[in-house]
Amino acid sequence: MQFHLNGFQTGDPKRYEPASTLANSDQLPEEVDVLIVGSGPAGLLLAAQLSTFPEIVTRVVEKAEGALEVGRADGIACRTVEMFEAFGLAERLTTEAYWINETHFWGPAPGDKSRITRLGRVQDVRDGLSEFPHVIVNQARLLDFLLEYMHNSPSRLQVDYSHETLKVEVPEGADERVAVTLNTPKGKKTVRARYVVGCDGAHSVVRESIGRVAQGHGEDKAWGVMDVLAVTDFPDIRFKCTIQSAEAGNILLIPREGGYMVRLYVDMGNIAPDAWLTKEQVLKKAQAVLAPYTFDVKEIAWFSVYRVGHRVTDKFDDVDDDQMDNRTPRVFIAGDACHTHTAKAGQGMNVSMQDTFNLGWKLMSVLQGRSPASLLHTYNAERHVIAENLIEMDTSWSRAIGAAQGSDDPQGAMKGLAEVQRQFVTNSEFTAGFATHYAPDLLTGDDTHLGLATGFPPGRRFHSAEVIRLGDAKKVHLGHVHRADGRWRLYAFADMVDPRNPGSRFNQLMDFLASKASPIRCFTPQGADPDAIFDVHGIIQQSHLEVDWTDMHDVLKPHKGALGLQDYQKAHAPVLGTDQDIFDLRGIDRGAGALVVVRPDQYVALVLPLDAHDELAAYFDRFMLNAQ
Repeated sequence: MQFHLNGFQTGDPKRYEPASTLANSDQLPEEVDVLIVGSGPAGLLLAAQLSTFPEIVTRVVEKAEGALEVGRADGIACRTVEMFEAFGLAERLTTEAYWINETHFWGPAPGDKSRITRLGRVQDVRDGLSEFPHVIVNQARLLDFLLEYMHNSPSRLQVDYSHETLKVEVPEGADERVAVTLNTPKGKKTVRARYVVGCDGAHSVVRESIGRVAQGHGEDKAWGVMDVLAVTDFPDIRFKCTIQSAEAGNILLIPREGGYMVRLYVDMGNIAPDAWLTKEQVLKKAQAVLAPYTFDVKEIAWFSVYRVGHRVTDKFDDVDDDQMDNRTPRVFIAGDACHTHTAKAGQGMNVSMQDTFNLGWKLMSVLQGRSPASLLHTYNAERHVIAENLIEMDTSWSRAIGAAQGSDDPQGAMKGLAEVQRQFVTNSEFTAGFATHYAPDLLTGDDTHLGLATGFPPGRRFHSAEVIRLGDAKKVHLGHVHRADGRWRLYAFADMVDPRNPGSRFNQLMDFLASKASPIRCFTPQGADPDAIFDVHGIIQQSHLEVDWTDMHDVLKPHKGALGLQDYQKAHAPVLGTDQDIFDLRGIDRGAGALVVVRPDQYVALVLPLDAHDELAAYFDRFMLNAQ
């Protein structure tokens, strides 16, 4: 973490000085730049991103009376932890969390259907997939972290609770603001926003207001969910388990943080929509599945019953396909407002936050004048297909579980359970949150130069690896330099020529980046820090013992901030003498080197040769506005 850039500051370095003129105030203003409806994970992740920019007037409205205290989603995929690292929150998240190390599969014992037995166990996240684990954290705590981040931001952004959204009206005039009618503790109020983002759940008022329709099917099947403190002789109570009994049904068992509590997702079967289930009924069902093991519940911390189907909304913004050439989006939906599915794959909250992580930097870019409003079309284009893929995978997973529990034939049931385990292993990237792959389009390049860096395919998230900082010999993860600050990252992996040689491709790239033709010069506002828009990092092939930080190009040693201080953290060397050399791990061509361009949401935009200067400039010309 870097701080003191603009002068010495006492206290918590993660608590920023408030902006000189705070856009945020105790009273909800009549006009805002971005109005976020809903304070769930999708809404607060977006708010956290925008809170960094006090010049963008952002507000969050929530119909509930206060912050969530307990319950709801709990599974945090590896990809989500990587995303939280961009906010500096990964350590807090993983320290408090339960880590899922293995998943165990239980089914009827061969030869004795009255008993359940462990039929298999697999490592939950395969080695090398991520530097972070798959964890379990109460959704309320995850939201606490985001709320604290917002409160410590320069805008001091907070949520306006007890503000129910009644309707959203999109005017015909492109220069007019969207009108949002709210029911507040002081009566009805209309707020006009340049952009509205509906993160208001499966029954979204925002979605209905813009005429979008959730397409798909519901489920008659009900799931009882409870967090409990219990005494049991079930041996795998501290492992994630799928448990299928011969006749009583099935359970998804998730240990909770703290070492004692456990969550049960209990399949209650097909039940009429108006039927009411009690916690006693759900618990009785769970005990029957676990029999003959005992399960003595001492306290139920949280209980709910839900029915969720597979649905995807027809579009995630307010612009119809035939209007895209004439209009740009002003209203968006994210999370459960645009896609719902079962809890079996544990992706709902995770994909919802990825929605708004995708949208946040784009809104910021448009509102700050970095990009034209047409950039916002890419939100629906990128995220809608991801939601469809999620539903497809979740449906396949649900069918596999259904086949295992629906077979009366013991051998058929065993085959079904084996298929569940096979799918779990096969789809490990999906359950870890790494299935997202953006296709080539405005923001994502193709695979033309992928051979230069095979471990960084365009459209996939940037897969971090350790390096050693030249400035202080500290071992760090290269991907952890990425902050949720709307900046682009340019990672230049040096060619085989000594980086101190002015004729190396590495140094020639740095010369280009320092020139007037560079995207850095074209798109960085006058008077801003040289890395305000593009954060450039160089990775040489030599040991940090062979090359001094002072030998690096000036692009990697910028002076910035109010005091003109020098940045010592942009030049890196590989971890040598081990199997952790980033050039080997990520398939970097040692002869030619490579330039990896990474979007503000941590996804690889394109891979280029170090000397592809014109191609690099042409890429950013497609969607950025000249700042000079």
